Amino acid sequence: MKYLVMVQGSQADYEAMRGKASAHSPAWSEKEVQAMFAFMGEVNNDLSESGEFVDGNGLTEPAQTRFVSAGEDGRPVITDGPYSETKELLAGYWVLDCESLERVTEIAARIATCPAPEGAPPYPVVIRPIDSGGDV
Repeated sequence: MKYLVMVQGSQADYEAMRGKASAHSPAWSEKEVQAMFAFMGEVNNDLSESGEFVDGNGLTEPAQTRFVSAGEDGRPVITDGPYSETKELLAGYWVLDCESLERVTEIAARIATCPAPEGAPPYPVVIRPIDSGGDV
């Protein structure tokens, strides 16, 4: 079964990783950022070696995001980020091919232990099975 494993984050989190503290998160040092990237690299390598890794990427900050929806007149409504009404957006993802929900949950639990500075908010990890058969 394939699963989408997602890490959530906010604009403030990206700014903290660039060294700008806020009420939401302390500033990250370069050493802390590198530790986070090293941790994620190890996770990716282990998943590749186990054959469970299908795809994965980190995403750019919410300020570079664009929402597109249909307006009342049917014409597209385009909104550029950041979005004050949205606390968290997708920060990165993996597509994994795992034997079971239990296995992908083990992986998500590992991802949730990614190093961060003391006082940083928890970064939720969300698991969604991928519907490959078109079932509703």
